[in-house]
Amino acid sequence: MRIVSSLLLVAAALAYPWLVPNYYLVYAGVLTVMYAAMATSWNILGGLSGYVSLGHSAFFGLGAYGTGLLVARLGWPWPLALGVSTAGVALFAALVGVAAVRVRGASFVIVTIALVSAMNLLAQGWRSLTGGSIALQVPSPFAGLHRGQTHLLFYHLFLALLAAVLLAWWLISRSRYGSGLRAIREDEDKAESLGVPTAAYKVVALALSALFVALAGGLYALWFGSLDPIFVFSIVFGASMVLMSLLGGRRHLLGPLLGALIVAPAGEYFLIALGETQIHLTATGVLLVLVVLFMPEGILARRWRRDQNRRAGQVLRGSDGGA
Repeated sequence: MRIVSSLLLVAAALAYPWLVPNYYLVYAGVLTVMYAAMATSWNILGGLSGYVSLGHSAFFGLGAYGTGLLVARLGWPWPLALGVSTAGVALFAALVGVAAVRVRGASFVIVTIALVSAMNLLAQGWRSLTGGSIALQVPSPFAGLHRGQTHLLFYHLFLALLAAVLLAWWLISRSRYGSGLRAIREDEDKAESLGVPTAAYKVVALALSALFVALAGGLYALWFGSLDPIFVFSIVFGASMVLMSLLGGRRHLLGPLLGALIVAPAGEYFLIALGETQIHLTATGVLLVLVVLFMPEGILARRWRRDQNRRAGQVLRGSDGGA
């Protein structure tokens, strides 16, 4: 059943842009798949190691600006610009991680918030390089396509990224390294006493997570074509990744994907219904608080427990009948 469900999910994802009636819904699909890829990327750190970062939009913004600047200012081919930018952000995340993973809990969250705030101020202040609030304009690598066709193309590019991130999470979770990350999540002091190199494991998890988020940022720059530091370096943007992972279930492979399928379309709907106000941002914050308070393990965890309880009940009833 899992194989059949997975195949149906893949078929539905591939068929989606051909089934919707207009290109706006394709655009919404691109956003949803992009968020799903980023939430799953965040989950490499947040789900496996248990370290919650609210500043992953820093890596998204650096990937976007790195790719955009190399294409717009230096005229690099977009695949080369995307690869160099992504590698640079991963290296930067590893360097930041060497210092950041020395703290835990709320202190780590504060460090990540400070990181994204610093990147936001830098991007807004360095106007000669980034364009500041005027926004950096990135030329489209597919100038021959109209906007709808561009949405269609980037939908499949983000879908390929999502598949790569899901595969990476699945492989890591079943490896010895993944077992070490889960040990850190459950009891870091005990894991360290058992010989797990906790600091190195956390730095690698942060770098891998940042790499995929930066790749999403670079693709976003090429797709959207205009980079506003207020958006790409937004704490709310980073919090959305956390919300999607928590809502779906951050300890499960498809948890962030499920959360993105709920939160991203809902956010786009409220943005259209309420206009350019802060109400939809407030709704995101309120939903995050509600999820943390009442459903911290997510939808998939609740379903898993329900299935386990039902199976246990069936076993007990069978034993009583046998007796």
